[in-house]
Amino acid sequence: MRLGISRPVDAMDGPYKRRWWALGVLCISLLIIVMANTSLTVAAPDMVQSLGLGSSDLQWVIDGYTVPYAALMLILGAVGDKYSRRGALVLGLLVFAGASVAGSLVDSAGGVIASRAAMGVGAAMIMPATLSLLAATFPRAERAKAITIWTATAGLAIAVGPLVAGALLEDHGWASTFLINVPIALLGAVGALFLVPPSKAENVEKIDYIGGLLSVIWVGSLIYMIIEGPHFGWSAKAITAAVVAGVGLVCFVLWELRHPRPVLDVRRFAQRAFAGSTLAVALFFLAVFGAFYYLTQHLQFVLGYSPLDTGVRMLPLAGAVFVGGALTAFLTPRFGMKITVALGMTVGTVAIALLTRVDASSSYDAFVLPLVILGLAIGLSLSPCTNAIMGSFPESQLGVGGAVNSTSIELGGSLGIAILGTVLAKTYSSNLADAAEKAAAHGGPKLPERALTAAQDSVGAGLYVAREVGEQVAKQAAPKLGAQKAAEVGAQQAQSVVEAVHKAFSDAVAHTSVVGAVVLGVGTVVVALLLPRKGAQPRAAAESAEAEAASGKGGAREDERV
Repeated sequence: MRLGISRPVDAMDGPYKRRWWALGVLCISLLIIVMANTSLTVAAPDMVQSLGLGSSDLQWVIDGYTVPYAALMLILGAVGDKYSRRGALVLGLLVFAGASVAGSLVDSAGGVIASRAAMGVGAAMIMPATLSLLAATFPRAERAKAITIWTATAGLAIAVGPLVAGALLEDHGWASTFLINVPIALLGAVGALFLVPPSKAENVEKIDYIGGLLSVIWVGSLIYMIIEGPHFGWSAKAITAAVVAGVGLVCFVLWELRHPRPVLDVRRFAQRAFAGSTLAVALFFLAVFGAFYYLTQHLQFVLGYSPLDTGVRMLPLAGAVFVGGALTAFLTPRFGMKITVALGMTVGTVAIALLTRVDASSSYDAFVLPLVILGLAIGLSLSPCTNAIMGSFPESQLGVGGAVNSTSIELGGSLGIAILGTVLAKTYSSNLADAAEKAAAHGGPKLPERALTAAQDSVGAGLYVAREVGEQVAKQAAPKLGAQKAAEVGAQQAQSVVEAVHKAFSDAVAHTSVVGAVVLGVGTVVVALLLPRKGAQPRAAAESAEAEAASGKGGAREDERV
């Protein structure tokens, strides 16, 4: 019975004719796992109201996805290499779909967090499989172009996630942002069976499960520490996670150096192309995810856009990603990845630096140019780095290569939200306290200490406090002034708090952007020094190319349906 493609690419007679259709399946799979995070930033306010989430609950609803996702990618990528990369993709999509259904049905913070964690497990199977299957399906001459489309899809998902979530929230609740994953995941699973040829590594005897376990321990602990410490304070849990991450990393490196078949040969970090590309991906997404974190809040809470309007206004970034990707295809062959990546990171630094001009009077026009430039930077930087990382691994470890690339993205993104999010929160809190003190010193109404503390928690909390303060003032003034006059006084008081909140947050965005631009700028210099000059080829890519030339195998070959 013919159920799909069963002939692997190495057994085909020529390049696989439907490889671009296969790439579409891989891009769809990538799209939903990236959108699962970006869409949640828009759905979060509705979840808070519906489920009564506290700030800690909301943080773990968002980050409960990230911990298993980042921690499990390396070992699951190795498992996919040995047994079946396509099988890992299909299984991951089914797990992701099932967890999404569960997430839409639960009615508690714990249930949503557990569902999000299960989605993270599915994503950890999907992400490395998409890159490894791409590399296995496309001839080496077309691989860079395919990776450019793959990376453009990742950039598109960053911007499209809020748009899709916003459109759903117009007429549906937050559960719809989970359910939308289900038909897409099922479509991807069916498409994988019928359009993506099977692939697995040859001559892989055993998996280094101890090394894989150590990677889970140190990466998982590191991500937990990054989330827990900055947001909730350096308690015993955060400090313990930091110690476990440090010890786990040392044990992982020592074990991998001694193991004859390590899950990840850490000696690869001595290769300049690999080390520079990995660092570039992590640093770039530190800045991008951090900026995205506060941009979406500013558009919603300060400029007052609805979730759908916010998503629409992020679209310039998505379009620019594709333009940047097209420029990469032109620039990299002519000038080399060193110049292209350094240019992309420089452009990204400029985009973040432009956000330092934001203030309380800024309209959406102030964000269009930074969004476009940031999209160009994503397109310019990510594709050549991903290509270099994948090219550093032999064909038998493509899943591990995809896992390294994706883990770098997640580590960078988590650090960006943690570091820049912490700077944002502390600056906003300090700015609001200063504003309240100045208002009181100039004879204005004094904001109660309890209300000020609540407003300092977040910009959303500040706006909620403004409304409550206005209502309380109107209620107290009604017996003396009458209902209409009291309502006017209450509205004036609420508006003064709103203006203070907007100014405090806008100034915090500008200050945080300074930090982000400095981090990315310094990182750009380091990466430029690390990356090799034009013409240098990753060792694994050179060895693989020589092996292909010797064997006469030029890449993927024609398929057969069974």
